[in-house]
Amino acid sequence: MRSSRKVTIALVLLDALSVVVCFNLVAWARGLIPIDQPIIAALQLPVIIHFLGVYLIDGYSSRTDMLSVTYASLHVIAQAGVLLVILLLTYAFIPSGFQLQSSRLVTAVSYLAVIPISLAYRRLFHLRLHANDQQHFFIFIGNPESCLAFKDECEKNRMSQAVISVPQTGAAAGTAASLALQETVENYLDQYAGRIDAVILRESSQELPSTLAQRLTELNFSGVPTYTLELFHEVYWRKIPLYRLNQTWLFQGGFQIAREPVFERLKRLSDLLLASIGLVLFLPAFPVLALLIWLTDRGPVFFQQTRVGKNRSLFEAYKLRTMRMQAGGDVYTREGDARITWIGKFLRASRLDEVPQLWNVLRGDMSLIGPRAEWVMLVDDYEKQIPCYHFRHLVKPGITGWAQINYPYGASIEDTMRKLEYDLYYIRFYSFVLDASIVLKTIHVMLFGKGR
Repeated sequence: MRSSRKVTIALVLLDALSVVVCFNLVAWARGLIPIDQPIIAALQLPVIIHFLGVYLIDGYSSRTDMLSVTYASLHVIAQAGVLLVILLLTYAFIPSGFQLQSSRLVTAVSYLAVIPISLAYRRLFHLRLHANDQQHFFIFIGNPESCLAFKDECEKNRMSQAVISVPQTGAAAGTAASLALQETVENYLDQYAGRIDAVILRESSQELPSTLAQRLTELNFSGVPTYTLELFHEVYWRKIPLYRLNQTWLFQGGFQIAREPVFERLKRLSDLLLASIGLVLFLPAFPVLALLIWLTDRGPVFFQQTRVGKNRSLFEAYKLRTMRMQAGGDVYTREGDARITWIGKFLRASRLDEVPQLWNVLRGDMSLIGPRAEWVMLVDDYEKQIPCYHFRHLVKPGITGWAQINYPYGASIEDTMRKLEYDLYYIRFYSFVLDASIVLKTIHVMLFGKGR
């Protein structure tokens, strides 16, 4: 069993223990239970919800940097959400007589104590796991061009592993090239034994030597996985590489939201409920924001633009105006763009400019979560330059989405291609768990002002 798996199991056990201990200590301190009669059965609910909240932010993954400020804020946000869910279920849905209903204060204080404790031992485990780390490696087997592209992609994604490239020549090179490939890979596997995190194979028609394939199979079942390059993108970076796209890509597995009516209907119901709540909560702040927008240059409060929706249907999207009247110029917003008003900077950073799109959600033009709704003029250009760009129109666009939280604001064709990889991952692997993860990370983005 690899050390990272042991750490994951230890974190799961410690999470359960910390929830149980904190609840019992606070309940005992309040005089609600004797010290020799701890609460156990009733705590299954908060433990399970805690597991789900941590899982949504990758809090059990060895690849998560638990020392980062980003993870710390996500941990606090997720656990605050867990506390709200626990209180809601305990007092609104579970019949009276449930043991945790004896005191709201005990539930709140207990779980508020769990938040810093569970974050603290995560940081300690992360430090211990990586304290004496030697350099780890990926072995990449593919043609020279794909080797360079993979190294570049690893650098962009800030991977800690170094990449060992093993160029694979064409099939015409014959037996001698196959033997050389096998010997090279075997040497690296022996030289860096225990420090190879994965072997990645660029998809091609050329077969691996049988003995090398057997060795990789043995490694795969002993804890060192071998991935195709496409699968590596999906597992590590959670996106679909564009080089794998063609007109038959849609016939692969997944695509529940596009294929199964039940998923689309459930998503629509949740959109209607949450969009209604969001608009009601936003109404008290709207008059103040509308006045500030109008006072800036006496222009309209709302910005309206034709966007492309599901199945390429067109609709009018609404936002709070953040740019000066008749700004013109670049179709993209740049860093420090002079066209953005002072109140517009705040609205974009907090994502409050997007709130009027909740009306588009209620109308059925958009969903809360999905690919970004793009301007029709940009879509026309993208579809000419990016093969299979139209796949993103299989689902309704969203106010937030997988691409929006994983990639910065796009200001070029290259950025659009990179964001498309995340959008296609969402379309193919949609789930309500993934939606919940996007919501939590969107809250983080809003609180820390990362909009543009």
